[in-house]
Amino acid sequence: MKMQETEKKKEPYILPDATTLKVHSAMEENVEHLVSLFKVLSDPVRIHILKALQVSELCVCVLVEITDYKHSALSYHLKLLKDANLIDSRRDKNFQVYFLTEFGEKMLRTIESSFKKGF
Repeated sequence: MKMQETEKKKEPYILPDATTLKVHSAMEENVEHLVSLFKVLSDPVRIHILKALQVSELCVCVLVEITDYKHSALSYHLKLLKDANLIDSRRDKNFQVYFLTEFGEKMLRTIESSFKKGF
């Protein structure tokens, strides 16, 4: 048998024009905010900080103690989390207290829920 006889002719995969336009639009969308967020979430120290803050608001002095990080190193991680709107802080007398923002709480719950479901 010839090769042509055994091969079936494949039909092209065709997208409707509206779908093609939506795909092109999605590919041109600015996703820097998502990239930045995933970079912030890519460090285990920052994930541990989020999980600790999920339990309770914590003073930076407690975070220093439980992470064994120097204050300056921890401040760097806290700044990144704060810039990503995952955490915020407030002054309580002589203490800087950190807590999850509403966005941070939702993000952490969504991520944990996704992993429990197995994606």
